[in-house]
Amino acid sequence: METTQKQAFQALNQAAEKAVLMGINANITILDTAGYLKSFLRMDNAFLGSIDIAIGKAKTAMLFRMNSEAVGEFLSPDAHTYGMVNTSGGLVGFKGGMPVKSAGEIVAYIGVSGGSPDQDFEIATAGSEI
Repeated sequence: METTQKQAFQALNQAAEKAVLMGINANITILDTAGYLKSFLRMDNAFLGSIDIAIGKAKTAMLFRMNSEAVGEFLSPDAHTYGMVNTSGGLVGFKGGMPVKSAGEIVAYIGVSGGSPDQDFEIATAGSEI
């Protein structure tokens, strides 16, 4: 499914509004369903190192069509698939990446980085339903 500009901006804006309310300067990435960048926001004073993390979280969610922290369960040494973290150009297996849905269908993927994993999850969740 093609991710529209309107969908990408809606998800991005909802997440950015939540980040402002929380006082978090975040990097927010929206990828289309094929994994290509559709929209990105680096909020003022957001950590530069979080840019790649936000993109990685969205990409990880896209590759497996699930939240990035759910993929993270496969990345622990106890899961016996630990080397998987190095596949697909690197995976990010902690909170902040997830599918964006509209009418129950995945239309994009969001990745957020800039706060704690729980804060990133909360911001991403705000943009995950459009």
